[in-house]
Amino acid sequence: MMSDKPLMPKATAVWLVDNTSLTFEQIADFCGLHELEVKGIADGQVAQGIKGMDPISTGQLTREEIAKAQEDPGYRMKLAKSRVQVPETKTKRRPKYTPVSRRHDRPNAIYWLLRNHPELRDSQIMRLVGTTKPTIQSIRDRTHWNMPNLQPQDPVTLGLCKQMDLDAEVQKAAKRAEAEKVETGAPASPDASLKPIEDTPAQSEQSVFGSVESEAKPAEAEEEDAEELAERAFANFESGETAEDESR
Repeated sequence: MMSDKPLMPKATAVWLVDNTSLTFEQIADFCGLHELEVKGIADGQVAQGIKGMDPISTGQLTREEIAKAQEDPGYRMKLAKSRVQVPETKTKRRPKYTPVSRRHDRPNAIYWLLRNHPELRDSQIMRLVGTTKPTIQSIRDRTHWNMPNLQPQDPVTLGLCKQMDLDAEVQKAAKRAEAEKVETGAPASPDASLKPIEDTPAQSEQSVFGSVESEAKPAEAEEEDAEELAERAFANFESGETAEDESR
């Protein structure tokens, strides 16, 4: 973002004091200085030894703008727009630096993150503990050279990241997972799969209690079978007694 003040304010003020009839207030407003500071420049008490810089030659001010300000003491000069557009340089994000004394703890921290927060992406784990993607993949696939000796440990406890950073990454991953569920149409929770009452058709008593009647029938059949067995046993007992009496 371009500033609205000249590059070298004091050098520009020195040149304007020496080469124009602008008021101290106008020069101070254009250069971003105090009015008393500009007065000190004119008296030779401030900015001694500073060589004046011509704002016209540097493209920061036009002659028309200076002439307009000299005619009207109440006018405030504006910085000329640069003809050259300098693109903003984006600094490449580097992996987080981890002290040498704690680098041997990173595999344990990665193991802990993969185990307790599988929703985290590799890029998030890389930001938290300052590792590389191949290392994360080797621990996930259990092909790491030191896998038998790894113990899952909290990266916050190990001092590899802050609790606030970990919470922020976990919340970000949770929001992303929730958004993916909405896009795919999957229910966000078990309650979301239940139909409302209006969409639920009314059921008849037969459909509700039919199972009870069907379960009652076997019980009645068992009672009838028990009565028949009792009658048969009693009949056999009576026939046995009559046979004994006849033999006597």
